[in-house]
Amino acid sequence: MRNNKHFRPTKAIIDLNAIKYNVNELKKHIQPNVQIIAVVKANAYGHGDIEVAKAALEAGASMLAVATPDEALHVRKHIPTAEILVLGYSPASFADYAAEENITLTVYSPNWVEEAKKVCNKSLKLHIKVDTGMNRIGVTTVKELRSLYDAIQSAEHFILDGIFTHFATADEEDDSYFQKQVHRFEQFIKALPEKPRIVHVANTATTLVKDARLQYDAVRFGISMYGLAPSKFVKSKHPFPFKPAFSLETELVAIKQIGPGESVGYGATFTVNEPTYIGTLPIGYADGLIRKYSGQDVLIDGKRVPIVGRICMDQCMIALPTAYNIGEKVVLIGKQKNEEITIDEWATKVDTINYEVPCIITSRVPRIYYKND
Repeated sequence: MRNNKHFRPTKAIIDLNAIKYNVNELKKHIQPNVQIIAVVKANAYGHGDIEVAKAALEAGASMLAVATPDEALHVRKHIPTAEILVLGYSPASFADYAAEENITLTVYSPNWVEEAKKVCNKSLKLHIKVDTGMNRIGVTTVKELRSLYDAIQSAEHFILDGIFTHFATADEEDDSYFQKQVHRFEQFIKALPEKPRIVHVANTATTLVKDARLQYDAVRFGISMYGLAPSKFVKSKHPFPFKPAFSLETELVAIKQIGPGESVGYGATFTVNEPTYIGTLPIGYADGLIRKYSGQDVLIDGKRVPIVGRICMDQCMIALPTAYNIGEKVVLIGKQKNEEITIDEWATKVDTINYEVPCIITSRVPRIYYKND
């Protein structure tokens, strides 16, 4: 059997050198002895969790963070020794699996601890999540914190390894709500009889533009590890330039010239007024190129050309200034010659945040990794 992995020319190119550069630059920025927790949840924001995690660890990250138990198990299968923290909810039934695989879990309920004790009699590391204002998961009062602390201490095999919170507005210029959350967290820390090994509150925005004292024992490096800014405000203030790691490309698979009055695609929503070359690309909304991207520019021969008509499930069409050859490379995200189309541009097109853009590029699009070691 031939070992051809990918036949369709549509692919995401992931520059692991950019990942390592961004981690290395963060190391220079943070305080000495502060650890980096590389956040690789959601398949590393769509970049590919295993390869990105390995690159981040090689560059100096000391822990990985994911969102779900299943993500943790997938990473552990490929990376047997790294510390892994599940940031989100894990059912108590997962506790024994986590202990077996040396996976650290987030906890915020004494009842969870009691249920987990029934199924787990192995050493299990836990991080307490404190809710200081996000109003998602986490203990919300000092009384709840002490109750949870006591429950963990009474569990023979459970280890309180860390405590953390998450800031709602760290990436905004107005830091009044942010400061309220900081104050609340400080009150929680004071209420603990003993400080755990790792205190971490600094997400990417906090790490880059806020008080260095908030770096505590570790920082969580998320969106900017991938070369993207959490917000326009952070982008204007960040202490070092980022290198984007994600690009998306395909090839021209068909071209035809249509005449005045002819239309393109479902619903005939795009009609030409003059002879126009129309190219077809093998990428559609089943790949994450949602229909709202109609009208977005792509690059061919270093020139911007628009997606026209409705995006199909597996294909989309572009209007061309001339007849290009079949197989001509088309860049949807990334650089070509002197032009560049960024993830931020895509996000603006559909009124969302840059986090969402790579995350919704589906698994049907292969991730191809570039590393020039």
